[in-house]
Amino acid sequence: MTAEPRVLSGRYRVDEPIGRGGMASVYRGYDLTLGREVAIKVLDRELADDNAFRTRFRLEAQAASRMAHPTIVRVYDAGEDALTSPDGTIRPVPYIVMELVKGRLLKEIIAAGPVPVTDTVRYVDGILEALEYSHRAGVVHRDIKPGNVMVTDAGQVKVMDFGIARAVSDSSSTVAETTQILGTAAYFSPEQAKGEPVDARADVYSTGVVLYELLTGRQPFRGESPVAVAYQHVSEAPLPPSEVNETVPRSLDAVALRALAKDPFQRYQDAAGFREALDATIDGRSPTKRQVGALTSELYGPNPRQAAETARSLRQLSTDTTMKRTQSGPPVAWIWAGVGLLAVLLISLLFWVLSIQPRDELPANSRIVPDVTGMTYERANDTLAENDLLAIRVDEENPDIAEGNVIRTDPGSGASVATQQEVRVYVSLGQQMSTVPTLVGLGQDAATAALQEAGLSLGVISPRNDPDLAGGTVISADQTAGSSIPSGTTVNLEVASGRVTIEDVRGYTVDGATSALEKFGLTVLTQEDPNCAATAPPTVTAQSLAPGDVPVHSEITLTFCSGT
Repeated sequence: MTAEPRVLSGRYRVDEPIGRGGMASVYRGYDLTLGREVAIKVLDRELADDNAFRTRFRLEAQAASRMAHPTIVRVYDAGEDALTSPDGTIRPVPYIVMELVKGRLLKEIIAAGPVPVTDTVRYVDGILEALEYSHRAGVVHRDIKPGNVMVTDAGQVKVMDFGIARAVSDSSSTVAETTQILGTAAYFSPEQAKGEPVDARADVYSTGVVLYELLTGRQPFRGESPVAVAYQHVSEAPLPPSEVNETVPRSLDAVALRALAKDPFQRYQDAAGFREALDATIDGRSPTKRQVGALTSELYGPNPRQAAETARSLRQLSTDTTMKRTQSGPPVAWIWAGVGLLAVLLISLLFWVLSIQPRDELPANSRIVPDVTGMTYERANDTLAENDLLAIRVDEENPDIAEGNVIRTDPGSGASVATQQEVRVYVSLGQQMSTVPTLVGLGQDAATAALQEAGLSLGVISPRNDPDLAGGTVISADQTAGSSIPSGTTVNLEVASGRVTIEDVRGYTVDGATSALEKFGLTVLTQEDPNCAATAPPTVTAQSLAPGDVPVHSEITLTFCSGT
């Protein structure tokens, strides 16, 4: 005999399992109230027993539910049910209800074999698009990894578990504990591995790890334990992807290495910058092997891998009391010969340094680029001309520098260049502004298109019952139509749900019930029941639509007694 399916909070039916993670199980489910398929994530018992975690988990899930974007798996609801154990104890069962996505996890795609470069760029671009939206909303994911990225059957990238990693990290005191919950440290940023505060640049780093794994088939750092991997994230340099997989274009080496910089200030500063660099690789612009080597040295220092290995070996030798010498030391003569050679080298170096004559004068055909930052372009042009240099104007949007003023130069100030050298002068266009289009009365799709055309972003969509409007019609926006606001600003909409909430009108008089329901735009019909005694005035004994949300302009039949 088949057991009855479980229903959480009287609303969500739990069907067959469809996934398992380090902290929860995922089931296919059904929302009995709204009549739609959903995915239900039920937390493991160990986490559910932690009161502090349950509170943080619920708050973060609620924050994630406010994000609505095509590249983010929607969180519909979060709640807590109770389960009675065989011994009679009652334990909490926290859960979240999400959009049901039909497709494959990115980690399954990676496990299936090499991923073509074009698909790699498309997948990572989708992840960055989701992060660009979430970071503008103030939400840092903290656990970007292939196991948290879905690719739909149509090829759409969808990122999930926003806010959950924050709930975990705020409830775990050590890297080891957090790693146990999240399942792997392979995608940690260095600042996460060190337990430092993180911002959006931690997500940039983790996305860089995903890019590296898609290109090479493996993560940049691997070890026998999460702590060993975390140590490598902090101190070791990754090999350029093309040295692991020779089919990888060298242009992607530069992008991956920049995203994996140890110092957050040397990484791409946001997801938009990462996307821009990734898109530029499509044009075929590729650095030389020497340039990639120079970039590695800039980001990670000279030969950091060897230095880290040496440091680790020295620590092991200094702490391992079980190791014994199996060979005698070098002959004394060798030692003195080495000391003598070192002394000769030091004396030679000292003589060379003292013999160098400082030169304060520039050659006649050289000039130093002056600092023209903050000047108007006209003044900067004159200043450069006075120094026998040619100014080339390059306009660039910059909300922090006044329009017409210089942002920077290339080569930069202080650089030594030849006379008549061209100097690119980057001039601010100020902040680009957009005009808010008229959105009220439009359908949701039309409003989204109007925002995109105006250079604005769609933000949170809040449904509201309205008896007079069809579902998806925009009721209001948080920006005034016709106003001028910075381009890229998020505009939140309130849209009609296409439903109204009716109450239980049984026991009302027929006239009173009819009036109450017509107020919500419903068509009211009445029918007599001859099998019960009539009342004066007649009262409603049954209604064809149950109390709760119903589609606007629905038809409802009220039954009243007419018998003797």
